[in-house]
Amino acid sequence: MADIDVLIIFAEKDNETSKKSEQGWVTQFKKFLELMLFQVLGTKPTIVIKSEFDTATAPAMDNALILAAVLTKDFVQSGRCLDLVETFYKNTSSSPVNRVFKVLKSPLTTQEQPPRLRDSIGYDMYQLDVETGAMKEYSDFFSQEAEKQYWMKLVDLAYDIHESLIVLKAGESKSAEIKNIYKRKTIYLAETGHDLSVQRNIIKRELQRHGFIVLPNHTLPTRADDIEREVRKDLQECTLSVHLIGSAYGEIPDGADRSIVDIQNKIAAEAAVAKREAKEEFSRLIWIAQNLKNASDKQRAFIDTIRRDTEAQEGAEILQNPLEDFKNIMREELMDAHDRINPESEHSKSIYLVHDKVDHTEVEPIKQTLEKSGFKVLMPEFEGELLDVRKRHIDNLRNFDGAIIFKGKVNDQWVRMKILDLLKAPGFGRNKPIQGKALVGLGSLDSYKNQNLTLISSDSTKSTENLKSFLEEFKA
Repeated sequence: MADIDVLIIFAEKDNETSKKSEQGWVTQFKKFLELMLFQVLGTKPTIVIKSEFDTATAPAMDNALILAAVLTKDFVQSGRCLDLVETFYKNTSSSPVNRVFKVLKSPLTTQEQPPRLRDSIGYDMYQLDVETGAMKEYSDFFSQEAEKQYWMKLVDLAYDIHESLIVLKAGESKSAEIKNIYKRKTIYLAETGHDLSVQRNIIKRELQRHGFIVLPNHTLPTRADDIEREVRKDLQECTLSVHLIGSAYGEIPDGADRSIVDIQNKIAAEAAVAKREAKEEFSRLIWIAQNLKNASDKQRAFIDTIRRDTEAQEGAEILQNPLEDFKNIMREELMDAHDRINPESEHSKSIYLVHDKVDHTEVEPIKQTLEKSGFKVLMPEFEGELLDVRKRHIDNLRNFDGAIIFKGKVNDQWVRMKILDLLKAPGFGRNKPIQGKALVGLGSLDSYKNQNLTLISSDSTKSTENLKSFLEEFKA
């Protein structure tokens, strides 16, 4: 059997068809994941679902690079599913990258999940009503609600699987080259009390959308000594730690007299001193909620301690302002760090003309227009090894001043993946702001109105005029 990129395991009940759909949930998930990975990898991935191989001999377990487990209560109660997870873990225990991804088809608490999967980051693929807490599965995968939740989580999953596949397929000989390509800023986003978990997740998603690596990337252990070891290890890789402090003191782990929130802050303060002495880049941002009416005496004492400790630490900043203002300051901190590392050099402005190979001929007139207007045109690479193609793409994302995405024969999912790439560009080491983004395409572009893009329809008689207008505004 040829190598399998992704093996999807699930409880059979979770792939049953219904009157509303001729395909089961897992079958549709496979189709969508295959599409997303194709756009990211540039080649069609080999994805197999459990029902497509003989689980008695399970040859796929020895050939699969990635395991995706679709978690539900039926999965947890399936001895066969749990055995497959255990077998895969044993086969891949020495792997340097994450090879197991858990997809939550329905909500499960950490304790309800199989012990082997509890530490893994989960991807919630169900619809949750924030106000009522009610959960339901998506019946329409192309609804507005699915666009906001299901597809964005699917994009996260595709990118994370993609990065593991890149390393696994390249082999150890190219590990140094891979690390250089993916040399992105790593941020420690500390765990919070229960009152700020939603806000933390929003910030985490935003950072990941911009391409930053966010740690911790697994569930923290339950014992204090294990937690301290994990936090210290993660902070060694980071240049910034972000701490959100609210009214809740946070969970106190086994063997400790202080909360996880408190422990993380203490270790980050120690890391700041050590890194400063070693002349390594590191800073801390600490946000304290404005409304602390419900804070306990212990939490108030903790906040007072934070203020005293951080004032003595170089590079630490405490803010007690609206969360959106804090997020803006955090963005500035991240961009400033890039500027210090990569001072901006003087070059003519460049535009990355993002397109697919099937549209290479169609974009030629646009390329000529750009060059005649005095712009340097950056183009994607289509030939050569996957690693080299991806490196060219990331180099372009680092260096362009503006970008034009061309939508010709490609589908909407391809376009949305490329829009997401532009959002992730700051995380690949950019040292300047993006000055302009446009989408040029055939047919109606109304579905992209809220994507912060200049929309230029090729069908319009004014398409050339509109393109030149965009370029003039870009030059200004």
